[in-house]
Amino acid sequence: MSNESKKIPVKEVSTFNPATHKTSADRFNPGQRIYVRAMQGMFQRLRRNMAWFFMLLFIGIPWLNFSGSQAILFDIANQQYHFFSVTLWPQDLTLLALVFMIAAFALFFATTFFGRVWCGYLCPQTVWTFLYIWFEEKLEGSANKRRKQDSLSLTASLRWRKTLKHLAWLAIALGTGLTFVGYFVPIRSLIGDFFTFNASFAASFWVLFFTFCTYGNAGWMRSIVCVHMCPYARFQSAMFDQDTFVVGYDPKRGETRGPRSRKADHKALGLGDCIDCNLCVQVCPTGIDIRDGLQYECINCGACVDACDQTMARMGYEKGLIKYTTEHRLQGKKTAVLRPKLVGYGVIMTLLTGLFFYSITTVKVMDLNVKHTSRQSYAVTGNGDIENSYILKVINKTQQTQEYEMRVVGLSPLSWYGDQRVTVVASGVETLPISLGIAEDKLEHANHTIYFELHNLSQPELEPISVESRFTGPN
Repeated sequence: MSNESKKIPVKEVSTFNPATHKTSADRFNPGQRIYVRAMQGMFQRLRRNMAWFFMLLFIGIPWLNFSGSQAILFDIANQQYHFFSVTLWPQDLTLLALVFMIAAFALFFATTFFGRVWCGYLCPQTVWTFLYIWFEEKLEGSANKRRKQDSLSLTASLRWRKTLKHLAWLAIALGTGLTFVGYFVPIRSLIGDFFTFNASFAASFWVLFFTFCTYGNAGWMRSIVCVHMCPYARFQSAMFDQDTFVVGYDPKRGETRGPRSRKADHKALGLGDCIDCNLCVQVCPTGIDIRDGLQYECINCGACVDACDQTMARMGYEKGLIKYTTEHRLQGKKTAVLRPKLVGYGVIMTLLTGLFFYSITTVKVMDLNVKHTSRQSYAVTGNGDIENSYILKVINKTQQTQEYEMRVVGLSPLSWYGDQRVTVVASGVETLPISLGIAEDKLEHANHTIYFELHNLSQPELEPISVESRFTGPN
C-alpha cells in the first residue's frame, strides 16, 4: 500500500456551530464563547479521575521532604537539581535531555496509536478548563442557562455570582502559579515570602505571570488555545494514519439523521440511528460536530461518545454510533494495530527509557574538579624541591553532610601541602588550594601523569573518584 493511500482524506469543515456559540462567529472574541454542556459517562469519569490524580500529584510533589529539604527542587539560581538523595549538577543535564526525549517519543507513540488522547485527558489546558467550567456550572447554572443569562442584562444576583466565579478562578490560578514556581524555589518559604511581600522580584513576577496565564487560558481563551495556538494541534496530523484510534461517527449507521419517537420504526421511515439531537455538539469543549468527520480540533476527550451512548440507550439502539475507532474500521476494513511507525516509536522510547534508568543509577554522588593554577609550570622551593599548585573543587551531590579524603597517585614520593580532608555540607561545594612537592632528583621526566583520588569517608563502600592531572618539572 502506498503512503498516499494511508493518509486520511482532508475535509473542509467549519468549526463554528450556532448550537454552541452566540450569534457571532468571531472565535477570537472571548465573549463569543462555547457553552459546554455537562456530561456524565464512562469516559468522562475516566477523564476526571485521571485529571484529579495528576493534578494532586502536581500540587503535592513540591511539598515532599527528604532529609529536611524539599525532595524535588530545580534550583536554577544555584545550578542544582535535587531529586531526593541525589543532587544533579549542570554536567548531569544529559539526564534531563533524556527525560524530554522519552516524553517526546511517548507522545508520538500515544498520538499514533490513540490520536490526541493527551489533549483530552492529561493536557493542563484541558484539565484546568474543565475545572473552571465546573465552577461556572455551580455558580451560574447549566450551559443553556448561562447562554440565556449572558444574552440579557446583568442582574445584581448574576453580577454577584459572576464575581464569586472570577474570585474562585483567580484563587485556582494563584495556587497554580505558586505551585509551579515552587518547583524552582523552596515552596514553604515562597508562600510565606509572597504573601508578606518579601519574595524576590523574579519569584513574584513568575508567580503572577503563571497566575495570569492560567486565569486567561482556562477562564477566557479555552478552545482558542487548543484550536489556534497549540502547536501540537498542527503537527499531530503528521503522526495520524487510517489505523489511528480516534473519536469517529459511523455515517453508514447514523445517516439519514432525523428526529423520531422511540416507538417508531426508524428503518421503515428511511432514517439512520442518529436522531439529530445535537448533544454530541453541545458537550464538545472545542465546539465541533464530530459527525462532519475527523477534524484537527477534536481533542479525543470522549464527551460526545458518552452523550451519544446515553441517547442510544434511551432510544433502545445499540451503543457505539460515535466511538473510539479508526478510519479503516469506519470503511469496513481491518485495522493494523502493529505497524512500522508505531513499533519504531515504541522501540526508541523503550531504549531511551532503559538508557535513562542506567544513567541515573550510575550518577556519581560526589565529584572532584582539578585545576593546575601555577602561572609557571612549576616553582622551586627554598629547599630545592619542585612544587606544583592546584585548585581542588570537591562536590557533594547528596542531601547529607559528607567527609572526604583526597590522595594523589602516579608519582612518588610526593609531599602534600594543604588540607587533605574536608567536610562538605549537603549539596555543597568546597574549594581547596593545595600544592604538591617532590625532590628534583626524583623526577625522571619533565612531565608526569598523576591522579587525584577522592575517597568518601562517610560512605567508604563507594568507589573513589579519580581525576587525571599533570605534574611538571624542569627539562
